[in-house]
Amino acid sequence: MTRDGDIPTIFNPRGRNRTPSVVVTEEGVANGPFAHADSVSSQQESAGEPLTTTPTGCVARVKSCSTSLCAKSARKIYFGIWVTVCVTASWVGATHCIKYLYLRRPRDEYTDADPVLIPHDTSDLNMTVVHTLYVKILFQTASYRAPFFTTWFITNWTMLFFPLYYVTRLSSRRCECISEIFAESIRDFRDKGFTAVRFMTRCSLFCILWVGTNYMYILSLKILLATDVMALFATNVSFVYLLSWVILHEQFVGIRIMAVIICDTGVALLAYMDGITGSPTLGGVVLATSAAAGSAVYKVLFKKVIGEATYGQVALFFSLIGMLNAAFLWPLSLALFLTGVETLHWDKLPWPALLTSSVLSLVANLLGNFSVVLTYDLFITLGLITAVPVSAGKLKDQVTLDVVLYGASFEGMKLAGMILIAVGFFLVMFPDNWPDYITRLLR
Repeated sequence: MTRDGDIPTIFNPRGRNRTPSVVVTEEGVANGPFAHADSVSSQQESAGEPLTTTPTGCVARVKSCSTSLCAKSARKIYFGIWVTVCVTASWVGATHCIKYLYLRRPRDEYTDADPVLIPHDTSDLNMTVVHTLYVKILFQTASYRAPFFTTWFITNWTMLFFPLYYVTRLSSRRCECISEIFAESIRDFRDKGFTAVRFMTRCSLFCILWVGTNYMYILSLKILLATDVMALFATNVSFVYLLSWVILHEQFVGIRIMAVIICDTGVALLAYMDGITGSPTLGGVVLATSAAAGSAVYKVLFKKVIGEATYGQVALFFSLIGMLNAAFLWPLSLALFLTGVETLHWDKLPWPALLTSSVLSLVANLLGNFSVVLTYDLFITLGLITAVPVSAGKLKDQVTLDVVLYGASFEGMKLAGMILIAVGFFLVMFPDNWPDYITRLLR
């Protein structure tokens, strides 16, 4: 999305790990950057080497530096930086492609003029209100208004999880066939006491929760800017902690409760940034926050119902969710189209944006669930919060996506709300024994 790590993306079902960074693989548990076993194993390896003359002076410092730069934990950090960049890029790209689907208007049949978004001279305007009014006007001529169809289409791509996992296994281990890998994944579920009926029932329930969460996220983009939605969705880490504390009986950590309060304050500021009377902003904030809460429920329930799972189990579970979505939810999408609730013209479907958002969502999902093989889950988690400034408005002299596309302006209550959400996000990520780390740092 299993290992005990939270990947706070909308696609990941796993629960947060409140212990120092631990990576769970099919072969066992590998230690994180601060784990004692790394230092012990390194000491044992060095103890087995023949005694040699220890270099001193500048040579010793150079050798020590090169050794630390090439250590296993250092390599994981290098990979982690790349993973953070890739998660950020895929998350931002997928969200903005979905947002573009709402704002896209085909060229008029009698003119060759390109569709124009919001003008950039917006220094004296409330851009959230202008954006909302613009969207209302644009929807009268838009050819694509189908959030549920978008959700259904994107979710179908999760069927590729197990095939991609199989290809990876086949490239790393010879003499394996798909039946062996599939039987291995099924056997792991059977060992946990799942019957076929019980397992498919659980998959169906998680499929409904998955689609509902994605639908609220995509629907909120109809009202709010992409940056606002991503910032609100980042609060799912606080919901994960609260639910884990109540349902999974995780350790109580006071600073995380304070982080939850800070996140809620940021959400409140975003909800009332345009006032209440006549503004749809409050509804959009409720949808985005509900999506964050739904994602947290999905992760915690997965941890509670499924428990620890291997990568093969996760791949199989995702593929089954995609298959159930494709097989049983298409009548609902068709009914929404026939009743006029959703609007789309099959001959004018925006395939480039739709396919791009689907591929980027799949990439974000794959990175969120499997890149822990290469790095620590902290770097994957950071991809969610770093996506906010990348997508945000103009900060000093930096111009980013929402400024270029929609002429957005981030200031006042909106900027304060996003800052509070970011602060709460990082506080939730503090380890259980964070005072010990600070004490060691001070010493």
